[in-house]
Amino acid sequence: MKTEMLLAWYDRNGRTLPWRSDPTPYHVWLSEIMLQQTRVEAVKEYYRRFTEALPDVRALAQAPEEQYMKLWEGLGYYSRVRNLHKAAVQIMEDHGGQMPPTKKELLALSGIGDYTSSAIASIAFGERTPAIDGNLLRVYARMMKEEENIKTGTAKKKAETWFLEFMPEDRPGDFNQAVMDLGATVCLPNGAPECGRCPWREFCRAHADGTELRYPVIPPKKERRKEERTILLLIDETGRIALRKRPEKGLLAGLWEYPAAEGALNPKEAAKTAERILSGANPAVAVVEELPRAKHIFSHIEWHMTGYALRVKRPCAAGAGDPGEDRPESMKMLYPGNDSVSGKTEAVRGGAPEGEKEKAADILWVTPQELSATYAVPTALVKYTEWIRDHFDRTE
Repeated sequence: MKTEMLLAWYDRNGRTLPWRSDPTPYHVWLSEIMLQQTRVEAVKEYYRRFTEALPDVRALAQAPEEQYMKLWEGLGYYSRVRNLHKAAVQIMEDHGGQMPPTKKELLALSGIGDYTSSAIASIAFGERTPAIDGNLLRVYARMMKEEENIKTGTAKKKAETWFLEFMPEDRPGDFNQAVMDLGATVCLPNGAPECGRCPWREFCRAHADGTELRYPVIPPKKERRKEERTILLLIDETGRIALRKRPEKGLLAGLWEYPAAEGALNPKEAAKTAERILSGANPAVAVVEELPRAKHIFSHIEWHMTGYALRVKRPCAAGAGDPGEDRPESMKMLYPGNDSVSGKTEAVRGGAPEGEKEKAADILWVTPQELSATYAVPTALVKYTEWIRDHFDRTE
C-alpha cells in the first residue's frame, strides 16, 4: 500500500526536471553529480550548458581541462567535475564508451560513491537499490522516529533496509525519485514539514505524536575557521589581468585565482606585496582602488577578504618573482611553490634558482575576454571578478 500511494502521488506531483525528460545513463550521472551540495534551481542552467557543449561520455572524455572546468565555474566543489572527466575516460577505455549498468560496476568509477551508483543503477538501468541521500534519510527518520544520529553508517543501513522493503521491481528509479521529491517539497529540511500534503502521513510515527521537528537527529556543526585574505587585482598597461593557478590538491584545487596574501593588508602593504609577486618583471605598482570587502563561506572555512585593484605601471609580458625570505609574516604569500602553468597567454617564470626550497609563483596575464571565456575562477572571488567586468565595461 505504501508503495502504490507514494508512486500515485509522484505521478501527480513529481518535479519536472530537464534530466528526467531524457534519463540516459550519462544524463542521470551528470545531474546527480551536479546536484551534490547544490540546489536544483541552480543546477538547471549548468546542466543545459554542459550537455550542449559535451553531449555524451565520449565528448567529456576528450574535452580539455580548461573547457570542462569553465563549464563548471560557479558550481563549486570542483573535484566533482575532475572526477567526471576521469570516469568518462575510464568508461571509454574499460567499457567501450558505455556506462556500466550495475551498482557494483559503477562504484569502480572515479567520483561515484554509494548514493550516486544507486541513483544511476535504479533510474537508468532499473536495478532495485535505494539511493540514500539526505531526503531519503530525513523521510525515514521521521517515519520511524529514528533516534540514531542520521549521519552514521548504522542509521544509513537501517534506512536502506527499510526502503528496500517497499521498493517495487518495476519502478525502482521512480520510487527513489518519488522519495527524493517527497523530502525536497513536503518533508522539508528547514522548518515544519507540510504533512497535510504527504501521501505517507498516516504511517508516520513522528507525525502521529507531533514530533516531526525532532527528527532527524543531527549532531551540531563545528564552528568554521575564519581566515583573513587580501585579493590583488593586478592590471598591466595593456589591460591584462594577472592570474595564478592554485595547487593541484586542497581547497579549490587547480583553479585559477587572483594573486592573494594572508591577512588584511593596507594599501602600502598591498602594493609592496604586488611588487614582490612580480619581482622578476621589475614592475612599478600603484594602488588604483580599494575594493569592497567580501566574504565567502566554505563548509569548514570562512574567507574574509580585503581587495585592491593595482595598476602595473611598467608594461610586462608576464612575470613571476620570488617573494623573498625576508618578507614580514603578515605579508607571507600563499602557495609560492606552485609551478604549474598552462594556457596560450604569455607566461614567464622567474625568481628562485632551481633546487631552492621555495620557487617563485607563476603568473599568467590574460585579457578580460579570455578571463570570461576560458579560465575558471572560483565563485569565492565573484565580487572581484564582477569588479573586473564592470571596470572594463566602463572603460571601453
